[in-house]
Amino acid sequence: MAESLIIERVNHVVRLRLNRPTVLNALNFRLVRRLAKTLEELDQDDEVRVVIITGNKKSFAAGADIREMAEATTADLMAERYLSSWLRIRQFSKPLIAAVSGFALGGGCELALCCDLIVATETARFGQPEILLGIMPGAGGTQRLTRTLGKTKAMELILTGKSISAKEAFDYGLVNRVVSIDELETASLALAEEIAAKPPLAVRLAKQSILKAFDLSLEEALHFEQNNFALLFSTEDQREGMKAFIEKRKPHFKGK
Repeated sequence: MAESLIIERVNHVVRLRLNRPTVLNALNFRLVRRLAKTLEELDQDDEVRVVIITGNKKSFAAGADIREMAEATTADLMAERYLSSWLRIRQFSKPLIAAVSGFALGGGCELALCCDLIVATETARFGQPEILLGIMPGAGGTQRLTRTLGKTKAMELILTGKSISAKEAFDYGLVNRVVSIDELETASLALAEEIAAKPPLAVRLAKQSILKAFDLSLEEALHFEQNNFALLFSTEDQREGMKAFIEKRKPHFKGK
C-alpha cells in the first residue's frame, strides 16, 4: 500500500504531500492522525522552520472520506479522537503553508484554514459542502471561515454548500496568492524559504501572537504581544539581528 503521506525535506523546509489520489486525497481517520503525529514530531525538530502541506494537481483534499464517515456514529467519532487530531494540527507552532491545487472542500478546506498562509493555483476550489450531506463542518470550518471571511459570506458558503474559485478566495482574503499549476511548488517553496530565513524564535512568537488576536480581548492580546516582544530580547538572534543592522551586513540567525 502506498504511503498516504509523503515527507520531503528541502533545507529548513518540510513538504508534507497528501497521497490518496484515487479518492482525491480524501481525509480518512488514519491520514488525519498521521498528519497530526508528523507535525508534532516536526515541531520538536529544530532544523525544521516551515512546513508546507500540499496534495496533487487535481486535488489538495476533496473532503473527508465519505465511505468511512457514512458508517460512523457519534461514539465512533469520540473514540477515534478525530477532533483532537485536528486540534493537534492547529497547535503546530511553526509557520504552516497550504499549497492548494484543485479541490479543497470540506475537511480539505478546513485543513487549508488550519494553515497560516495559502498559496493556490488558478484551478483551486474552496468550500464547505457538508450541508449537502445532511451534516455541517466539524473540524473548524464554521469558526475559521467566519473569522476569515466574515459572518455573511461564511453563512452563504456553509448554508448553501457552494464553492468559490481561487480568484474569489483571494479577493475575500482567504488566499495569499494565486499562481499557475506549474508555479505552485516553486512559489510555495519560495515563500517557505523566505520565512525560514528569518529568526525562528521571533517567527514562532509572532505567529502565536497573531493567533491570540482571535481568542482574546484587545487589551489581553496587547499584553500577550508585549510579553512575547520582551521575551525575544533574551535571544541570541535579537542581538545578532540588531548588530547586523548596525554593521550593515546580512544577519545569521540560529534560532537561539
